[in-house]
Amino acid sequence: MWPRWNWRHGTLLGVVGLGLVLPFFLDRIPQDSLYHSFADSRPFVGIPNFLNVVSNVFFILVGIIGLLASHSRGGVSVSAHIGTAYKLFFGGVVLIGVGSAYYHVNPNNATLVWDRLPMTVSFMAFLTIVISDCVSPKVGKVLLWPLIGIGVVSIGYWYVTELWGVGDLRPYVVVQFLPIFLIPVMLILFGTRSLLAPFLWATLGTYLLAKVVEYFDGEIFFVTEVISGHSLKHVIAALAIAWVLLACQRIAPKCE
Repeated sequence: MWPRWNWRHGTLLGVVGLGLVLPFFLDRIPQDSLYHSFADSRPFVGIPNFLNVVSNVFFILVGIIGLLASHSRGGVSVSAHIGTAYKLFFGGVVLIGVGSAYYHVNPNNATLVWDRLPMTVSFMAFLTIVISDCVSPKVGKVLLWPLIGIGVVSIGYWYVTELWGVGDLRPYVVVQFLPIFLIPVMLILFGTRSLLAPFLWATLGTYLLAKVVEYFDGEIFFVTEVISGHSLKHVIAALAIAWVLLACQRIAPKCE
């Protein structure tokens, strides 16, 4: 059943509209070449940028656990309206680990595509899970594949514009950060029906922490002399994903 329109839906659509329009008032955003220069480039056992590569194992582990949980007795029982989004989210997380490890072996724009592509799938699938639970299962079901498509296109657009010498990250920025603004709005306006909201808030907070330590990549490596901010970001971001798994523990077929 489609939700009955009210001021909450209007507010949500207003936030969506602003999030989609405002970034395009900015100048295009090319990929900074310095992005590929990380503080910790130490090799080990023949693997360059070793810790930045192997720290991606946490993504792979939490992604596999998430996929297995929906099939195990006593694990997550995923309702039909978000089952596909749930599997796309955790499947994407596994591929984030693989793609990010591949990128960090040889950081450049071409390998970065395979890091960002599964990220967009997981971002959009996660957004759909929350829409389905907070707003409407039917809305979530209708939006799932279009949102996944938008995420994939944003990466293709960025990479092609880089090849043409007019690189533009704005669509990808929208795909990555708009859900971070929309999800709190949905939690505040609508609440959750089956998802455990405290763990969703923990996901958002932990992800923002991951972005902070990523920004201070060199400073953290300078202080610790052991681990860089970017490697630590992988660990913290994987923890953010683990909160999603815990948030889904109450999902049951009755929500279909």
